[in-house]
Amino acid sequence: MSVIVYEHPLSPYAQKVKIALDEKGVKYETKMPAAIGTGQPDKEFLKANPRGEVPALLDGDAALFDSTIILEYIEDKWPEPHLLPKDPLGRARARTIEEVMDTAFEPINWGMGEIRWFKRAEGARAAEIERRATAQARGLYDWLSRLLGDAEWFGGSRFGWADLSVVPYLNGARGQGIGPHETSPLGKWLARANARPSVEKAAKAAADSIKGMANVADAVKARLFKREYRDHRLEWMIRSGGLDVVIEGIKSDTIRFSNELS
Repeated sequence: MSVIVYEHPLSPYAQKVKIALDEKGVKYETKMPAAIGTGQPDKEFLKANPRGEVPALLDGDAALFDSTIILEYIEDKWPEPHLLPKDPLGRARARTIEEVMDTAFEPINWGMGEIRWFKRAEGARAAEIERRATAQARGLYDWLSRLLGDAEWFGGSRFGWADLSVVPYLNGARGQGIGPHETSPLGKWLARANARPSVEKAAKAAADSIKGMANVADAVKARLFKREYRDHRLEWMIRSGGLDVVIEGIKSDTIRFSNELS
């Protein structure tokens, strides 16, 4: 039985998984949950991930969810070429970078999408949220630049776990107009990463998906689309000046939270 990845092309969490599989030469097929973003259940997908979040991975009888756990499974089952460094400190640093990108950078791109694509706020309120998002991104670029130093990749001489954990987010930020400067060391790293076939494949799928985003704001207004405000996203929107966005979304029933497991 083939490996199946439940995904959405714009999900950086799913992109991480696809890049890892492609780097290791593992064949897989992708599926998008039915009616994703509407809050409607996809029973087959929910068997793989009862939280109702992408990605999920099916490998024979194995059903896994949470991108980090899936990456660990991929690394354990298909150990070569290895994505995690061999030394304990290098492995810890790679996991730290992944954690920061997943919880601190992801909501920046997601929040910008809420404003620019889904039109949750406009005028001065939108401008303030975007200003804070841009400042937060710049702070994280400084942190990433210090970790990268003069190395070719975050793990040293070879592309690995940390790199694939960063590149989807920086590509997303570039799409929002807040990416790293192209001539900076981080910008040059991003160019190297995007030249890899695994990254190029995931980035193209994301870019193609964006073409269908033109009318999503209307779908929200018509209450046909519900965006998931999971943990770090909810915190980010509130502390970045969007408390009213959350309250309005709850009142209009156009936001949702993670499924309760039972």
